[in-house]
Amino acid sequence: MVIAILKIIGALGILLIAIGILNKKRKTQKVYYIIGGICLLTYSVYINDLIFIILQIIFTATAIYELTKTKK
Repeated sequence: MVIAILKIIGALGILLIAIGILNKKRKTQKVYYIIGGICLLTYSVYINDLIFIILQIIFTATAIYELTKTKK
């Protein structure tokens, strides 16, 4: 049950990032990236893939930085 939920969270992360790519509003795009990145980070911790964990931390942190930068 937990495994299925974590796989759904991972799939949701991919879906949200894809929606973010298609979204033309920069702020909304970054929000999709952040939520999707957190979902994929959760999944990557579950599968215990260090490279993917680092990638998702960098991706999510960059999206958060970009979002705060565009709000100013």
